Amino acid sequence: MKALIQRVKSASVTINNELYSEIGSGLLVFVGVEKADGHENAEKLADKILKLRIFEDENEKMNLSVSDVKGEILVVSQFTLCGDCKKGTRPSFDNSAPLDKAVELYEYFAECVKQSGLNVKTGKFRAMMDVALINDGPVTFFIEK
Repeated sequence: MKALIQRVKSASVTINNELYSEIGSGLLVFVGVEKADGHENAEKLADKILKLRIFEDENEKMNLSVSDVKGEILVVSQFTLCGDCKKGTRPSFDNSAPLDKAVELYEYFAECVKQSGLNVKTGKFRAMMDVALINDGPVTFFIEK
């Protein structure tokens, strides 16, 4: 599994001009599922994201996790994270998980994150989403598990 995480002041998902979900301060997490991924990947990725120390402490050092600051999390599926752009000019998605597996693991990942007790919202799988955010920093990381 792959995730692009952004520390945000706020983020939202709009579908068909209607607000679907929104969060305040916390993390926007884009998730891509690959063919070889399983439940263990989702669990490890969720754990890593919940513990990653990318929020500032009282000394302005990145030393606190989203769990420490009781931040909110918005999880959005994004299969394009699995795109391979090494050859040619058109991305290859051969490594992306088939639809049924991708949906199941995306939802499982979101449930793993929700077990933290934090306010967790999601996008809608396979929907055309307008994702808006106010990046905090900017602070952005790419994680693979």
